[in-house]
Formats: sequence, C-alpha cells, structure tokens
Amino acid sequence: SDSYQATGCYNLLCAGFVQTNGRIAIGAAISPVSQYDANQYDISILIWKDPKLGNWWMGFGDNNLVGYWPAELFTHLADHATMVEWGGEVVNSRANGKHTSTEMGSGHFAEDGFGKSSYFRNLELVDADNSLSSVHDISTLAENTNCYNIKNSYNNEWGTYFYYGGPGNNPQCP
Repeated sequence: SDSYQATGCYNLLCAGFVQTNGRIAIGAAISPVSQYDANQYDISILIWKDPKLGNWWMGFGDNNLVGYWPAELFTHLADHATMVEWGGEVVNSRANGKHTSTEMGSGHFAEDGFGKSSYFRNLELVDADNSLSSVHDISTLAENTNCYNIKNSYNNEWGTYFYYGGPGNNPQCP
C-alpha cells in the first residue's frame, strides 16, 4: 500500500507467511532460468483456501506445499477472493526525475512473444469446491505501455495466457 516502504514483502522479512517446506527458499532465485530466444522454463504456482481452517496455502511445482498465510491475517479474504491478479510489478520512485530502468519480466515487451517475453499460461481459479476451472475473460492493465506492456490471448494448448514485460526507462519512457 505504500510502495513497500513499510508494508508488504516478497520474502520472509515480514511476519505472516508460515513456511512449512525447508527445501524451497522464499525470495531466492529459481533455476533454471529461461534464456532469450533459447530454452524456456515454466513453474507452477497454486494458491488456495483451506475450507476448514481458512488458511491460504501456496504450492509450487508438482505437489510441493511451500506454506500458508494464516486465516487471522485476512479480513476481506476471510470467506473468499473476489478478484485474482497475475503479472509483474516494479516499484518506481522516479529517482532523479527519471523512470526506473528496472526491467519487468525478461525486459522485453509483450509483442516479442515466446522465447523473448515473459508469460503466464493456463490461468485457472480454485472454486468453492476446491476444483480448478479455467479462466476465460481477463482484463489487462499496464500503467505506462511505453515502459511495460501486456498482451493476452487464448489457445487450446495454453488456455488463457498473456505475455508481459518491458525495459523500463528507454527513449519512449523517460
């Protein structure tokens, strides 16, 4: 809520997330890493609510439980989620009056496509019965498409998917 100055974490530096798996390091790099116009690697992440205790669990890869966010952390998510978001985020403090040069995803724009842009694919939701269902109609948002952008589509192999990313500061994104 405040550009991560005092609230929110992507790792275990904030209290809240209870890690139950010592083999997966929250905040660490994942390997192997996709290479531009070469080998591409996917990871699977699943987040769902335990209907009995109300904790929100995170799974990684093939059936690896990573940990959970305890039910008492939530007010709006006490019953269910009303919105799900996938994508990238870059904090832009505009140091020296310029947009950050932090890359999002691979650092390449969405239209560069497979092997060049980052992507999410096979988007699914966990419903009230803890069953997976495919997502079909999504809305996309990019705050400054000269810095970062997003393009979504659908096919039978990837389901609903999108490419996203960008270089940040560039001649069109001062």
